[in-house]
Amino acid sequence: MLKVEDIKVGYHENIVLDGISFSVEEGEFLGIIGPNGCGKTTLLRVITWVKHPLSGKVIFDGKDIKKLSRKEIAKIMAVVPQISPIPPFFTVEEIILMGRYPRQKIRWMTTKEDIEAVEDTMQKTNTTHFRNRFINELSGGERQEVIITRALAQEPKILILDEPTANLDIKHQVRILSLIKSLVKEEKITTVMVIHDLNLAARFCDKLILLYDRKIYAEGGVEDVFTKQNLRDVYEVDVEVNHNPLINSLQVTVVG
Repeated sequence: MLKVEDIKVGYHENIVLDGISFSVEEGEFLGIIGPNGCGKTTLLRVITWVKHPLSGKVIFDGKDIKKLSRKEIAKIMAVVPQISPIPPFFTVEEIILMGRYPRQKIRWMTTKEDIEAVEDTMQKTNTTHFRNRFINELSGGERQEVIITRALAQEPKILILDEPTANLDIKHQVRILSLIKSLVKEEKITTVMVIHDLNLAARFCDKLILLYDRKIYAEGGVEDVFTKQNLRDVYEVDVEVNHNPLINSLQVTVVG
């Protein structure tokens, strides 16, 4: 569904990523982790074609992204950025309806199909109960649920998330990632997420990429990436990695 081939990208004279290659299968949940400044968000900007690489390719569903229009990209991929500026005096339903723009044949002309898609998406994300509230009346966690719902209303094949649980309490962190995980499983939406919380990454992602020093330092399943040596080398701290039977997931504890 998504293939990244030998990406090299930088800002001015500074090369941030070099020789990055990986693929994500349909219905797979990929987490991108690594220390601050290692290029995680830059990689997402390349995948979404906001930032053009110096060399390399991004392939969506067999198509080179540089040959696609922005609207064609939006039909394939939906993005949930770190910060989503939203005008305050729109209702939740109006915000979610904005996600239908790539599917509209005539700009801003709402069809029966759009209304049905928005209703279906709100049902799946359990956001119908505040559909008529203004977006500025919601909590941070509720706003994030709305932004994700808007992205899903695009009916994407690929969902891109940049730290979707940043600054949220633990209830909303687990709720949002559980929602995304269920959609990956049930709707077969390929998902790529940048996340800092290692334990949440271990709990919800199918596959991980660990970035460090402009390269992919480790890649694979959670157990392949989350070794004490890998995490010590990249994060420069001593850790213990154990299996937590209560959540059936590996758990990382910093010990020094």
